[in-house]
Amino acid sequence: MGRLVPAVTRALDVLELFLESEGSLSAPDVTRRLGLPRTTVHELLTTLAARSYLAPVPEQPGRYRLGVRTHQLGSRYAEQLDLAAEGQQVAREVAETCDETVHVAILEDADVIYIAKVDSTHAVRMVSAAGRRLPAHCTSVGKMLLAALPEAELDARLEGRELVGMTPDSITDPAALRTALAEIRARGTAFEHRESNPDVSCVAAPVSDSTGRVVAALSISVPVIRWNGDRERELAELAQKGAGDLSVRLGHRGTR
Repeated sequence: MGRLVPAVTRALDVLELFLESEGSLSAPDVTRRLGLPRTTVHELLTTLAARSYLAPVPEQPGRYRLGVRTHQLGSRYAEQLDLAAEGQQVAREVAETCDETVHVAILEDADVIYIAKVDSTHAVRMVSAAGRRLPAHCTSVGKMLLAALPEAELDARLEGRELVGMTPDSITDPAALRTALAEIRARGTAFEHRESNPDVSCVAAPVSDSTGRVVAALSISVPVIRWNGDRERELAELAQKGAGDLSVRLGHRGTR
């Protein structure tokens, strides 16, 4: 790593204070939090405001809020994010931790489309593949995504749709599906036991973007012969962590 430029570091420290603040900050606020001389803080704030990274608050003299330039940078960063590429990277990290198959999927209509997949080193026959579409109600990722929808949108997506099963254990009754989705909503994770593949169980967790909207789900799939109560809890925590890591990559700042 090359030598850091102190002035640039201090300017970035000032901007990062606004990540922890809900509104505006004054020069004394910055001075107190960063421990910098008042003259230095004044120069930093003046420079950042002149370049539109900060903006004075009209109704509160002496206070600053984030300026339009930071929004432009954030928007450009968001435009460059590739959910599939980011998802593949996180899926790889999760798979390396548990040595099980990991998926990332998105919802389209009432189906899921797998956009990332990393296989276990163990030979497992899977019905999923990157780019493949499956009925959402038969998969853990799909049920997680359906559970995250507002009620009106869920109704619109399921209206007139026959819930065709993929295995004898698939949910095919609309009332049973809604009961399962309510449980998933309360729990924050979704499980699937032999519902899309008679030999596999899965757990999924939601992935959120910078606005807090659930845009994908990450799942871990395990052959039923390796699935038990302890493994279920372990993998549920790992799926939540992986989904949380992917959410952070997408700009989400909430906690899980």
